[in-house]
Amino acid sequence: MQALLSGETAEVLYLAGCADEQVQFHPQFDHVILLSAPSAVVIERLRTRTGNSYGREPEELRRVLEHIASVEPLLRNVADLEVDTTAPLDEVVETIIGFVESAPAGSPR
Repeated sequence: MQALLSGETAEVLYLAGCADEQVQFHPQFDHVILLSAPSAVVIERLRTRTGNSYGREPEELRRVLEHIASVEPLLRNVADLEVDTTAPLDEVVETIIGFVESAPAGSPR
C-alpha cells in the first residue's frame, strides 16, 4: 500500500476497500469517499452477484452486517463525501469524479 501511495505513476489514484490499518494511510489521501447502501440492498447484491460467492454463507453475511453497523459509522466520520450507491452507476461515478475534480487538490488530509 505504501508503495502505491508513494509512487508517481498516476495523476489520480482511486483505492477501494476497507482494512483495520487503513487509518494509518489517511494522512496521505487527498479525499476519503464512503460508498454506502442500506443493509437490505447490500444483502440483495451479495445474494445475486455472479462473480464472487462471498457473503452467501450465514457467517460471512453476519460479518458484513456487523461491519455495516460498526465500521461504516467510523468511516462516515472521516469521509469527505458519502455516496449512496443505490443511485444508477453512472450517477455514482459522476458524483465521485465531480467531487474529486472540484475539491482542492494537493492538500493531504
